[in-house]
Amino acid sequence: MQDNRALTAVRPREIWPDVAKGVCIILVVLWHVITKHYQRVDWDTSLPFSAGWGAVDEQLLPLRMPLFFTISGLFAVSAIGRPWSTLVRTRIGKFACLYAVWVLIHTAVMWFTPHVNTAHARGPVQLIEELTITPTNLWYLYALAVYFLIARLASRVPTGWLLSAAFLLSAVAAAHLLPEPGNRGQVYQNLFFFLAGLRLRPTIEAYAASANRRRLLAAAITYVTALAVMALLDAQRWFGVWPTVSILATWFGVTAAVLLGRNPAPVTRMLSGLGVRTLPIYVIHLPLLAVIDGLLRGPLTVLEPHAAVLAAVEPALLTVLVITACLILHRLLMRCGLGRLFEPFRPRRRAFV
Repeated sequence: MQDNRALTAVRPREIWPDVAKGVCIILVVLWHVITKHYQRVDWDTSLPFSAGWGAVDEQLLPLRMPLFFTISGLFAVSAIGRPWSTLVRTRIGKFACLYAVWVLIHTAVMWFTPHVNTAHARGPVQLIEELTITPTNLWYLYALAVYFLIARLASRVPTGWLLSAAFLLSAVAAAHLLPEPGNRGQVYQNLFFFLAGLRLRPTIEAYAASANRRRLLAAAITYVTALAVMALLDAQRWFGVWPTVSILATWFGVTAAVLLGRNPAPVTRMLSGLGVRTLPIYVIHLPLLAVIDGLLRGPLTVLEPHAAVLAAVEPALLTVLVITACLILHRLLMRCGLGRLFEPFRPRRRAFV
């Protein structure tokens, strides 16, 4: 008798979301390199490199995390429909556990590097607050645990109502109309983008399939114009402005990632490779940067006559160094049997990644 079992075609994984995540994690590290280290070095130069790097970094704020969470929402579609026990183990519990473990690790490292200008607990009460209601710089993990829970609880809420409510929350938070200790405001503001990626995945994928250079130019002009108008009017805290500009930034980011993903260049492979390794970079880079900052800040303040040259390129060089070191440390930790630092509920049998 003929075997009638159907052969299931495996849909190839789109590369552009990984490219987008790769760009986002580079921007996350660059942000911390500039704000936690570079701008705190007393560069021996009259040229305004520090202000220039800071200005560039500021203009990327509406792009970095909104795009990151939009892609996270795209990848969350299949997980939301799983049984509660599976969702808790593989998503909600996983990210909550990762957040707690790495907050403790960051707290320990920052205790010995107090010179770094970043939030870290200085006592048990503050540590409990950071683990529960006042997220630290690891807030992305905290937010993902909360977002998966909200997405599942709201799975029967119509998309229009859900996204409208999330946009309203983002607008209220961006206007500083809610208490925002720590990074809680970021959690409020980015829920919309996670839910948009989750609920609008078919629309986003259809747009990605039709993206072209003309649309990239339109998205870039719109984003840059919105940034200029927001800066000119000092409208960042105006109700609804920040999430609207972030939507335009995400539109640009998706379009650019799609076109870049179609180009089989080494930079595309590099970015997509980083995109599937964002977790170890995200959790390791800040304590590593704290150590590097302690080693470099003193010598950098007395460099002559090449201080201007180094000041012009140091954020880019240090970002590359930190990311590379994170990947090396991740590999060493995995070889030492510490894989549960990155996958706390993985099966005991050996898994192939």
